[in-house]
Amino acid sequence: MSSALAPKALLERADQAAKSARLLLEHGDTGGATSRAYYAMFDAARAALVATGHELPKTHRGLISAFSLHLVKGGLISIEYSRDLNQAEQLRLIADYIGDPIDRPTVSDIIARADRFVAHIRERLVPEPEPHKARAPEQPARRRDRGPER
Repeated sequence: MSSALAPKALLERADQAAKSARLLLEHGDTGGATSRAYYAMFDAARAALVATGHELPKTHRGLISAFSLHLVKGGLISIEYSRDLNQAEQLRLIADYIGDPIDRPTVSDIIARADRFVAHIRERLVPEPEPHKARAPEQPARRRDRGPER
């Protein structure tokens, strides 16, 4: 597997997309913010599939279907996250291809959902490794002097 497709790398991409979505919204670009929020979820969904040993589909629809089939129906992820991913994709299609404006409250909501989605995938399926705790060096066992042997 390419390091770019490692779950941790995909989650880093998801974090960057979510950050970009917030910045774009802050500057009034609701369409761009919607698209980046979707891609935050998209990359997190890819990370989840890779982390659970599944192949990555070649299309967006395929990825969303695989996420639902393997992770939601498989009992690893709640259906609400699948619904959020589907809604984000629909909004992205409107923003990117139809060109209809998406109102700021809707975009704010989808960004918040993207943040929750990414955080949930990270917590549930791609946890950070625990830092190695330095242990104190073991001390040699002390020999107790019990007096003369009998």
